[in-house]
Amino acid sequence: MILVTGGAGYIGSHNVLALIEAGYEVVIFDSLEIGHVEFVETLKNIQAKGKVVDFIKGDLQNLSQIKSVFEKYKIDAVVHFAAYSQVAESVKNPQKYYYNNVYGTLNLLNAMLENDVKRIVFSSTAATYGEPVYVPIDEKHPQTPINTYGKTKLMIESIMDDYDNAYGLKSVRLRYFNVAGADSQSRIGEWHDPETHLIPNILKSTFGQGRVFQMFGDDYDTKDGTCVRDYINVEDLALAHVLALKYLENGGETNYFNLGTQNGNSVKEVFSCCEKVTGQNIPVEICPRRQGDPAVLIADNNKAQDVLNWMPQKSLEESVCSSYNWESKLEKIIN
Repeated sequence: MILVTGGAGYIGSHNVLALIEAGYEVVIFDSLEIGHVEFVETLKNIQAKGKVVDFIKGDLQNLSQIKSVFEKYKIDAVVHFAAYSQVAESVKNPQKYYYNNVYGTLNLLNAMLENDVKRIVFSSTAATYGEPVYVPIDEKHPQTPINTYGKTKLMIESIMDDYDNAYGLKSVRLRYFNVAGADSQSRIGEWHDPETHLIPNILKSTFGQGRVFQMFGDDYDTKDGTCVRDYINVEDLALAHVLALKYLENGGETNYFNLGTQNGNSVKEVFSCCEKVTGQNIPVEICPRRQGDPAVLIADNNKAQDVLNWMPQKSLEESVCSSYNWESKLEKIIN
């Protein structure tokens, strides 16, 4: 049985779906501060090889709450998503991020040790690398995060190294680049408030209500003046977590992998793709650059290919299509 912390959130819920479709039984632990009970209900009702065994509402900052999960269920491994992830907020309120992300993870790891659970797949981030020294970014790139969010994730990676050396707790850390898309059947998708991700913000501008997409910076040293990012589809991402779990089940050592496509798309290219998919001219406002936005971030994913046998399959257009289908559904849910 697999414990998925943060399993009611965007990436966590897609991972739960991938796990149950791969035949695993899953327990979801989520505070619902960011996640959605609607996702939990949807996941419980999906007919798959595995199943969602239960949902426990709880907070990793409360040690007794996470301990109770291990007392109630025979957990074999953990996939850990539960974290705050807003970069700007992390800089303004670092205390919130250190308490939740680092202290919460320590509580989780200690509960695992008490119950002899020695395998965890951790949702890390390319933000641990900071400003790129070179691109594409491989796993040997220096890790010098420039914001509190990235620092908390890097700190957790260091803790996991120490817990492996001291206690034999094996971990796989997956460092994501820009996650995009939704479930191909529109059962679950991206649902943030506020929404900070590029593609859903562009698409939301197609639903009227005076929304205008704001494009931050068109004077970067890139092919068209806008930032270039590596957009990895959320279903491809979820599959990587299943493969990482199997890697640990097969005796794999603690390891870390970049998850991206090795291809970069500029903001203008993404915008054009959204217009193509929706068949609409989307209103846009060019705004000044945001502080701290690197010009280019692209992953080198060769290590994940070689060790996990993982390859991203979905194109940017497929990600935009699934996002648009989900956003259309979400508009009806929330309005």
